[in-house]
Amino acid sequence: MAEPRGAFVLAVNPHAGRGRALADAHRAAELLRTDGDEAVVLCAADLGALLRLVRDELRARALTARALVVVGGDGMVQAGLGVLAELAGQGVEIPLGVVACGTGNDLARHFAVPLEDPVAAAGRILRRLADPVPRRLDVGRVRFPDGRTVFFGTALCAGFDAVVNERANRWLRPTGSAKYLLAVLVELVRLRTVHYRLDIEDAGGRRRTEHREGVLLNVANTSSVGGGLPIVPGARADDGLLELFTVAPLGRARLLSLLPRLVSGRHVELDCVRIERVRSVGVESPGVTAYADGERLGPLPLRVDVLPAAVRILA
Repeated sequence: MAEPRGAFVLAVNPHAGRGRALADAHRAAELLRTDGDEAVVLCAADLGALLRLVRDELRARALTARALVVVGGDGMVQAGLGVLAELAGQGVEIPLGVVACGTGNDLARHFAVPLEDPVAAAGRILRRLADPVPRRLDVGRVRFPDGRTVFFGTALCAGFDAVVNERANRWLRPTGSAKYLLAVLVELVRLRTVHYRLDIEDAGGRRRTEHREGVLLNVANTSSVGGGLPIVPGARADDGLLELFTVAPLGRARLLSLLPRLVSGRHVELDCVRIERVRSVGVESPGVTAYADGERLGPLPLRVDVLPAAVRILA
């Protein structure tokens, strides 16, 4: 029997896909083995334990690992990016593959990765490995004053959108953008204007400080949040920049009227919406909690910047 040429390491969120993620991982692994490679499926009861397993496995296979394949939603992508960034700092570069079976799947949507179809997603990974020109992914980096660093693939939010994330994450149903929109309606009752201090480095490298009021703030790498809402339709994940998206103060009725436009992407035509390309932005506001990739990060202040082309993505 021929020796395996390499190995795919699959990291599984066992709670994703309403409990189907582990079965999906094994279906994907079966296809990934077809060219003689190994496919190792790793799963644990909690994220910390899973990431320890993943780090150990990738370090042991640093010379033969074909890819880290995350099986779940955007939260699993975020966890995987953290591991890959850590290994890159040690001189080990490993590509990222995605088998999307989570709630949001916004990174997968951005790259048109098949959703809830592990065999098709695995096929995409194999085809991308054969591409003569590798596809690269910019990675967002969040740094807190205490020295903590978090990486993200889709978007960071801090404001009404973060409050909506906090509520939506507590619900099992509905799923996708329907859950996000329902959480928006519930949180409209508590709507408040947020006062931000922004330290912006624009696309040209110029820096300025602004005091800005708003109800929504995102720093986006990809085009959508909340399971497919195209908050920054023109965003690219390979241009070395992030998109600072803000919405000026609005009353409940006007914000509610914004939602149909948000679903279609036509909100970008409104005067209250501001989108600007940036290299980095510092965000301060008392009492505001930040989210990224749908995961809770912690309270402001923080600084976000971009690591251009940081990861090869098989999507």
